[in-house]
Amino acid sequence: MQLQLDDSLVSFRDGLRSYIGHNRPSIPRLPGSRSPQPEDMAEFKAWCAGLFDNGFVGFDWPEEWGGTGVPDPLKDYVVDLELADAGVPRPVGAFNLIARALLEFGADEQKAFYLPRIRSFTDMWCQLFSEPDAGSDLAALRTRAELVGDEWVITGQKVWTTHGHLSDFGFLLARTDQTVSKHAGISAFIIDMHSPGIDVRPLREVTGATDFNEVFFDSVRIPRDNIIGSPGQGWEITRSALAHERALSLREDSVVDSAARLLELVQRSRADGTVPLSGDDVSRRLGELTARARVTDLLGMEGVLRAATGTSGPVDAAIVKVVFSETNLALATFGVELQGADGIIAGPASRVDDGHWQEAYLWARGFTISAGSNEIMRNLIAENGLGLPREPRPERSK
Repeated sequence: MQLQLDDSLVSFRDGLRSYIGHNRPSIPRLPGSRSPQPEDMAEFKAWCAGLFDNGFVGFDWPEEWGGTGVPDPLKDYVVDLELADAGVPRPVGAFNLIARALLEFGADEQKAFYLPRIRSFTDMWCQLFSEPDAGSDLAALRTRAELVGDEWVITGQKVWTTHGHLSDFGFLLARTDQTVSKHAGISAFIIDMHSPGIDVRPLREVTGATDFNEVFFDSVRIPRDNIIGSPGQGWEITRSALAHERALSLREDSVVDSAARLLELVQRSRADGTVPLSGDDVSRRLGELTARARVTDLLGMEGVLRAATGTSGPVDAAIVKVVFSETNLALATFGVELQGADGIIAGPASRVDDGHWQEAYLWARGFTISAGSNEIMRNLIAENGLGLPREPRPERSK
């Protein structure tokens, strides 16, 4: 199947290529949604601000806030593709989430202050949703927000907060009413991450990085006006923001490119006689993974086209997420296995692709968990897409 861009998209793509060529940052493109290094933050923010300023990111915002007011999934796809092919960083953080929440539910004063700062990437934002006992079941969160005079007092804990150690502001969910159903008692807030009483503790990962954090709130006081929407509207705001993020978020690098790189690894290994697996097994698995990678990219492209024509299904994003993350993990696993004993050597000491496959392998498992674990995604696909009976919920059984 051959896909071609129309003239307007070709012009958009060429403009982006020119912009990248003239403004390429010196900082590297990191895998997944890894945090920039602290010393790179100023350059990273300036790079992201330029993408906003030149209409490559945030073009779907209303005209009064610097956009065109016209969503275009095909433009998003072109931006994803070009940033990945050029090997330049993509914007990370919760800027998409908070922007959508403010555009749809924010007060005029909140929009006037925060939206220009988001477009200029003045601030890094983090998402303060997950908790130790409320990961997959977000509505079970326990962090509390109590209105005391003209301030909300926040007490509780969040976990797996990406970029929390670098963030200026957070998009926070907290429980404001204990007497109603768990979904109805949640509210959404903006919180200054430099507020007294906030303790951010980085979590050391198997990758060696510390991009995730625990965040503790010890009677943190924030202004009354920092609530988004109305008390108890947090679940509605979150669903809307997440739906927008999943539909338009910047995607990972192409697994077809990974499959091609894997083929190069096999060819080099065969040339120097270091392939640790039998020839038939290597050929079979390489063929299978190449086919899976191609199907994954085509499935993602189908989702883009469906979104562009307004025919998206309720589980399109969940299907692509499951297929991509598991194909990506299989490719990285095979890349490590092909190195035999050398596969356990990571980083600069690796003799193969500068440790690319080892790093990819350590990160790949996380993609099956982040943005909703694949187990949760399969439930969504089964129940909302295929109409299968709902999985028994313990609280309903009781």
